[in-house]
Amino acid sequence: QRQPSASRVGPGPLVLGCDSVLAFEGEVLGKPATAAEAIHRWRQMRGRAGVLHTGHCLVDVTGGRHVEEVAATTVYFANITDAEITAYVATGEPLRVAGAFTIDGIGGPFVERIIGDPGNVVGLSLPLLRRMLWQLGLPINALWRRA
Repeated sequence: QRQPSASRVGPGPLVLGCDSVLAFEGEVLGKPATAAEAIHRWRQMRGRAGVLHTGHCLVDVTGGRHVEEVAATTVYFANITDAEITAYVATGEPLRVAGAFTIDGIGGPFVERIIGDPGNVVGLSLPLLRRMLWQLGLPINALWRRA
């Protein structure tokens, strides 16, 4: 890896895009389309594990360069009841997120454990972002505000 430039005062405009999918038993699952689909997924996922993949694309607008990376985190789901599934889906939260779950919202108690970066499950892997910035020649502290 090349060293970030010490002479660069700060970055030009950067654009970061991220999106996630859950790999579960040979399927790739995004956001469920309906409440019925979310209920079906949770009945399959409960007591089991899947791998959440989040794609990250960082673009240096000024320099025209970009870096693409994927982070993967294994998620172990609790063996929740049908009543818990129905109540959770009724909140609407599972319909807005890949894999029909979150760890930073109402769904957090339904995730027993994870192996990997928890930020990745939320939607942004900060350690990966740091490495991506490095590839563009920027230390992460170049993004810090200075008083």
